[in-house]
Amino acid sequence: MAAGTYNFTIEQGATFTRLLTLKENDSVMDLTGYSAASQFRQSHDSNTLVGTITANVTNASAGQITLSMTSTATGAIEEGIYVYDVEITASSGAVTRILQGKVTLTPQVTR
Repeated sequence: MAAGTYNFTIEQGATFTRLLTLKENDSVMDLTGYSAASQFRQSHDSNTLVGTITANVTNASAGQITLSMTSTATGAIEEGIYVYDVEITASSGAVTRILQGKVTLTPQVTR
């Protein structure tokens, strides 16, 4: 399965949440026994981690993964455009990238 591409915006200082439903061959993928992880960086080859998006399998039988960041976490990141991906890890240890793209962090005005 090739990773999908999805570009999105995170608002600095705001709570961020996205619900993903993973499908394979038009059927919901059972994520029982899987874990998920997501990070973003300045560029693909950067060793410096800009942020971690909390990624949890929230409904395994429905193929659902919730991505989230607290308002404190988003508030601590400088505005800009970053690259990210989301990976799932099976109980066997096999890692699959399921989503990738750019995340734009817009600046907060109200403090």
